[in-house]
Amino acid sequence: MPASAIRKLVPFSDKAEAEGIKVYHLNVGAPDIKSPDCAINAVVDKCKNMHHLSYTNSAGLMELRKGMVEKYYKKIGIDVEVPELLIDVAGSEAFAVAMQIAADKGDEIIVIEPFYTNYQTFAFLNGITLRTVHTDIRQGFDIPGIEEFEKVYNPGKTKAVLISNPCNPSGKLFSKQEMLQIGEFCRKHDLFLISDEVYREFCYTDEPHFSAMNIPGCEQNVILVDSVSKRYNLCGARIGCIVSHNKDVMAAALKFAQSRLCPPVLGQYASIGALDTPQSYFDAVKEEYIRRRDTAVEALNAMPGVFAPKPLGAFYTVVELPIDNAENFAKWLLTEFRIDGETVMVTPAASFYRTPGCGLNQVRIAYVLEVPLLKRAMAILAEALKAYPGRTI
Repeated sequence: MPASAIRKLVPFSDKAEAEGIKVYHLNVGAPDIKSPDCAINAVVDKCKNMHHLSYTNSAGLMELRKGMVEKYYKKIGIDVEVPELLIDVAGSEAFAVAMQIAADKGDEIIVIEPFYTNYQTFAFLNGITLRTVHTDIRQGFDIPGIEEFEKVYNPGKTKAVLISNPCNPSGKLFSKQEMLQIGEFCRKHDLFLISDEVYREFCYTDEPHFSAMNIPGCEQNVILVDSVSKRYNLCGARIGCIVSHNKDVMAAALKFAQSRLCPPVLGQYASIGALDTPQSYFDAVKEEYIRRRDTAVEALNAMPGVFAPKPLGAFYTVVELPIDNAENFAKWLLTEFRIDGETVMVTPAASFYRTPGCGLNQVRIAYVLEVPLLKRAMAILAEALKAYPGRTI
């Protein structure tokens, strides 16, 4: 069972913080932005007269499912009906279930690297092999031609393509043309297209996000994975969903849902309330993340030997550092390096790749701190790179 690249160094940060060290957490996508009042108030209102916290339907509360269809998806141009949406225990369960629906033990799924590290975890648990299409940091993680997908396609074994759009960890935003090409590849080989669109609201270009659900002719291929965690800053609610026009997919998803009884009830109430979040909230959050992105990327690229492409989505950037080994560096930051009792925590990037040797000198940085704290974290990181014994320049 592989450890989470994002969380396996937590014991080191816990120890540092127990010793009174201030740790700036750039390692995990846990935003500090306030959750919408309507989400919190919905839970409070429900709990005022609640005397018993019971199960809900395994597919989720009907009020939430209807609300997501009418108040969210149809408003952003994704035309689905209630039977085509099922509530899961966060996006994590949704893509784990999607992978198991698409592929059996011994089958293969194509992913674009770098990819969210927990895709590998769930593939491992279910005997699925991930085959990778590589993207390069020096080329801004641009998606290569479809011929690279053909090279890793294994007839009889390949069952799906799994993407994250916008991408965690790289911040890559797929263009409409890229999505159409991937959809055509999936149609050609009769593959599922599992599209993790958790970061849909965090797109920093004039071109709108193009959902896999809107690829013409791919209606029966696409399995959409979504979550309220990032969109509404409700990470702890643990509510996500799986969406598909494919009736067999949804029938299978319900079997998985029944096996874990029901999604978190209080999280569902928060999510119902969150559906009334005004557009002004999203506009303000997007502007804030653009400020944070620009602050982080500018500071990183000013450091000698550092290369950080400008992400166009999500709130992460993968950074190439002038160091021998990113995991050793990340541990050293937490165990040995201090400036005025402060240090930073980053995520080593090697676990976001399958290709041997890739990402060894890269880290993922989540720019989820407010700008003054982010500036301080960047200043500490700059000094750390000067002092690190394994620096390469």
